[in-house]
Amino acid sequence: MAAPDNSSTLMPIGIYGGTFDPIHYGHLRPNLELCERFNMREVRFIPALLPPHRDRPATSARLRQQMVALAIASEPLFVLDKRELQRGGPSYMVDTLKSLRLDFPQQPLCLLLGMDAFMGINQWYHWQELLDYAHIIVSQRPDTDFEHQQNWPEEVRQFYQSNKADTGAINALLCGKISLQAVTQLAISATDIRNRLKNNQSVRYLMPDSVINLIKYEKLYI
Repeated sequence: MAAPDNSSTLMPIGIYGGTFDPIHYGHLRPNLELCERFNMREVRFIPALLPPHRDRPATSARLRQQMVALAIASEPLFVLDKRELQRGGPSYMVDTLKSLRLDFPQQPLCLLLGMDAFMGINQWYHWQELLDYAHIIVSQRPDTDFEHQQNWPEEVRQFYQSNKADTGAINALLCGKISLQAVTQLAISATDIRNRLKNNQSVRYLMPDSVINLIKYEKLYI
């Protein structure tokens, strides 16, 4: 699957998965920039039910879904996608992309990853099939030389070198390319937020107030 039938520039759909335990501004700001840069139709936030490469989330799927819904409610380009929560079992991204490709057969799909996630992509389930269904856009801070690849895992370096592309290719093709993009990355982590909440410290300005209010109401992470 390479070019859409009309071979014209289309509005891609961004795909951003995670546990969102909890969601914060570090998840939101970079994806808004990528959405604007690639003229995306939308970015779909997809909470994982059972992430296969990390510990079980501290919070229930219902509450993590609710936090995402609150966090993105004011941004019309952001969409909550519940398919991994509804599918059950481990949340393998390749299965999610297959499902999305059926829903959007003629739209470019873009899997949005941070550099840390991309560096471990060769540990993902059927990772080399990801490009059969989507592009991969990797984001990093503007002051980071992420083209400096001598410290990359060799499989990941070859994966990138064989499939790298510029911004124009992402909009013209349905899938199959990898693009590195500098974005405003905020040094915020869900682990740090959970620790702050456990220690009764403020998390204001790290995440939307609506999410903070839900956390307080449900007495999460204490």
